[in-house]
Parts: sequence; C-alpha cells; structure tokens
Amino acid sequence: MIPVTKPFLPPKKLLFSHLSEVYERNWLTNHGPLVTEFEQKIMALLNHNNMKYVTNGTLALQIALQALGKKGEVVTTPYSYIATTSSIIWEGNTPIFVDVNNATGNIAPALIDEKISQNTIAILATHVYGNPCDIDEIENISKRHNIPVIYDAAHCFGTLYKGKSIFHFGDIVISSFHATKIMHTVEGGAVFSNRKKYHRPIEGLMNFGHTSENTFDMAGINGKNSEFHAAMGLSVLPFFTDILAKRREQWEMYKNKLISESKLSTIIINPLSTYNYAYFPLIFQTEELLIDVKNTLFSNKITARRYFSPSLNELPFLPKASCPNSESISKRVLCLPLYNDLTTQDQNLIIDIILNTLTKHTNTN
Repeated sequence: MIPVTKPFLPPKKLLFSHLSEVYERNWLTNHGPLVTEFEQKIMALLNHNNMKYVTNGTLALQIALQALGKKGEVVTTPYSYIATTSSIIWEGNTPIFVDVNNATGNIAPALIDEKISQNTIAILATHVYGNPCDIDEIENISKRHNIPVIYDAAHCFGTLYKGKSIFHFGDIVISSFHATKIMHTVEGGAVFSNRKKYHRPIEGLMNFGHTSENTFDMAGINGKNSEFHAAMGLSVLPFFTDILAKRREQWEMYKNKLISESKLSTIIINPLSTYNYAYFPLIFQTEELLIDVKNTLFSNKITARRYFSPSLNELPFLPKASCPNSESISKRVLCLPLYNDLTTQDQNLIIDIILNTLTKHTNTN
C-alpha cells in the first residue's frame, strides 16, 4: 500500500536518548526542559523571538482568536481544512467567507474589502498547502482598516517569504506539528506572536491564566504540550533540511512528468517565496475525471486525498456565501502521495497510472 503521507520517524537511538532524560527527571509536562529546548531551537532556526509550543494546531488557532479579546466577524477563506473555520465558531465568532484566487487557492485580497464591516475583528487567512498568500496586499488592508491579521500557517514550516520565515508576517501566526506535517512532534502546534500586546494573552491563555503559582489574570485553558512530544520534535529537527530537499525532488518529479505531459495543473507558487513542498495538489479539468483517477489509484493500493473538499462555505452548519472559485477547485483537486521515503519507483507507478487513466478517459470521450 502506498499511503498519501507517512510521518518521518527519526533514528530510535536519538529519540530514546531524549526519552531517557525524561525518565531520569520524571518531569513529563508543565513546560519541562525539553519543551523549553524545543521552543528555543525553533525560534533560533526561524530567527523569531516569541513562539509558544502548544497541544495542537487547532488549539493554536483558538488561542490566537481568543487573544484578540473581542468577539465578532472574522473574514476568512472557505478553501482550507475545517479546523480554520471550526476554531472561529468555537470561539463564538462568525466566519465571513471570501473567495480564493483560482491559481493559488489562497484568499483573494481584492474581495476582502467588501466583506469588512464594523463587526469585523480579524482577517484569518490560510497559506494553502504551505504556499504564501498575497501577504503585502492583505497587510495593506489590515492597516487601512486597523484590523489584525491571523495566518493559519499549519502547512508552512520551512516556507520563506522575501527571505524570512513565514511566521514573521501577520499579527499572530499558527503552525501545526501534527504527524502528517513536514516538521512534526506526533501531535503539537505553535503560536507565533509578532505584536507585543499579544504576548501575555497567548502565554496566559495556554496555561490557565497563571501569573504565579496561585495568581491568575484571565480564564485560560490547558494548552501545554508534553516532554514526550518535545522529544520527538528534537529528534526530527536535525533531519529537517534533508526532508525538505527530498520533498522538493519528489514535487519536481510530479510537476515535470504530470503537468508537462497532460492538461492537468497544480498551484502557482508565490514568486516571492521559497516553498517547502508540503503537498502536491493535482487539479483536474472535471470532478468526474478526478474520481476516475482516484478510484484507479485506490484499486492499485495507492491512496490520494481530496484535500480540501468540500469548500467550507457549502457545509450546512456554516454561513452561506457564493465562492465559485473555491467551490470549483475543491471539486477538482487531488493531493498525491508525498513523504520522505516514497521511492522513485513508487512515484513512477503513480504517474503512469494517472497518465494511462487520462489517456483511456480521452479515448472514450
């Protein structure tokens, strides 16, 4: 079976050396030494000075929204994983959907202005598949309306924008360290704050509002992560550069052999960015063709994922909005297998099956 993704597992010896430290100290959670070390190494790598390691990326989004200290409307994208929108709902806010750019899947800045009202408390944009949004234009809108920007950068670890880590842009930025991500800690997430006024709210919200052992200044929750998860993070981190390089090779192979040989397409990468090759989304001309390819791959024990589908504005429990680009892409996109130990032989098999299915489809139409 070829899965759509597979977590990178570091050498057991390295992981167990970190775990042996945990056993020796018997300090399992509550911001232990490995969590502190992991935060410091991540911040040093990204040249960032404020990052909190939390339980997961969804909780990171909820903490980011709660840190604003307001309730109201959040202008956001319908083309993202459900966690982006469900976090808005869970924090008592209303998602206001804006359609996306057809070439990138990212929120279309030109459409944001018309959705902003006196009730708008934030813009929440996703860097889809790790590909940066039009950051400059979004932040111009933010300044013009004096509205903070939160970026869902769950896919973005390793992505650069204008030579700087993607986490330097926006008021608050979140990441995910879930097992499916390039950089993972089994489960985990991060909240990056680029505005001093959010530093303390984020710190308090993730730890019950503690200001000392017995004093509190807000109603926080338990967002802390454990020493065991940090041990995995510290074990994966030394291999991150090699992981990126491998994924780039795989991504380029798909692009060169699929896009150039067919009428299929993939996302347009922001030219101001250095991409992390987190996903390879293949965009078909029709949903019928996508389903045919997906089923044929599955019959050959290959898993591909309709990520993201459906467009979130079409879910029955969310506000209705017309987002034709998002609705169209979500029906025609399929993410192909991409992971560190995916072999060239397996990739060629995937490519051959797709091209052969396209040929058969063309010949019968």
